[in-house]
Amino acid sequence: MSDTHDVRYLDRTTPPHISTLILLAGISALSMNVFLPSLPGMTAYFDTEYRLMQLSVAIYLAMNAALQVLVGPISDKFGRRPVILGGLALYVLATVGCLVAPNVTVFLICRMLQAVIAVAMVLSRAVVRDMFAQDRAASMIGYVTMGMAVVPMISPAIGGFLEELFGWHANFWLLLLAGLLVFWLAWRDLGETATETDNTLWDQFREYPELLKSPRFWGYCLAAAFGSGAFFAYLGGAPFVASNVFHLNPGKMGVYFAAPSLGYFVGNWITGAYAARAGVNRMVLWGTIVATVGMAMSLLSSYTGHSSPLSFFGFMTLVGVGNGMVISNATAGMLSVRPHLAGTASGLGGAIMIGGGAALSALAGALLVPGAGEFPLIWIMFFTSLFAVFAIVGVIWRERQLGL
Repeated sequence: MSDTHDVRYLDRTTPPHISTLILLAGISALSMNVFLPSLPGMTAYFDTEYRLMQLSVAIYLAMNAALQVLVGPISDKFGRRPVILGGLALYVLATVGCLVAPNVTVFLICRMLQAVIAVAMVLSRAVVRDMFAQDRAASMIGYVTMGMAVVPMISPAIGGFLEELFGWHANFWLLLLAGLLVFWLAWRDLGETATETDNTLWDQFREYPELLKSPRFWGYCLAAAFGSGAFFAYLGGAPFVASNVFHLNPGKMGVYFAAPSLGYFVGNWITGAYAARAGVNRMVLWGTIVATVGMAMSLLSSYTGHSSPLSFFGFMTLVGVGNGMVISNATAGMLSVRPHLAGTASGLGGAIMIGGGAALSALAGALLVPGAGEFPLIWIMFFTSLFAVFAIVGVIWRERQLGL
């Protein structure tokens, strides 16, 4: 994107620079996982149970999913720029609420409102699809999310050290500063890329059945939902496994948490380098297989008595590699089923993906009880990865039947 002649950095009359899209996607990732090493400490601070505190992940994902259903059609009608800027402004206010929350109830409400940052993730992808065709868009989304992957790679480690040095509030001060900086950057650099439409907002919402009737759209959505579902289950369950099974302190916990993000970086690099040549279907298939094999190896390691922090988190790297190959390509696929509905497709697909992730995150938190070990989490991640394989195989079969 940055090699096109009409992109001028910090000029809101031209399409945005790729670095702006990376940071828009990155702040969403930062908000999701920077505070995870603080969950045990926050449980003690608010004098509550871990299962209740873990809802800060699940309700964030659930609200994130609900918002994405609305964000796509609204941005197709009114444009990407005003929706992104409005979402960032609300995110800043919600983060302030998290910082001053007097009890766990107020905190969870403000944490739920923080999910408005979904607009940044969803619409950064829609902007790419506004500008490029399917396979090229997959490659560019891969590069955007590869850069974005640096954030979740290092943010748990940063969050863990901030927790040890200053307490959990420091993580939300970091989110507040990031929100303000990204708002300024978007205001200066984010030019409008959506094409104007004469449809009313209600007309935009009425386009949903066109997508929902498409088997290919569902196939790509389910591949992305199940593929990323393994990672969301990890977000909900890994803090418990790290602290209660392996007895890691917040600093070490944050370092180990980076494992899937390291793999995610590699997977997105593979997507950026090869998606345009291999095509989205092959990339999604290979990615789902990599993640499934990783979880099968993790199960084998645990059941043979070789489980350790290194093996448990090490195999999670393969889930990250798989996600890096699956999400970008499946997203490009679902956005290309009906190109004129790119924003709507991004929002609906993201809602399905994140909504499923919220349920899996809550399920992981519910099943992980003292004495259960890491087994419930690994089994959840294995089956969701396997279901992702079935979903993309269905897409490939469908396209062969149609001669596409």
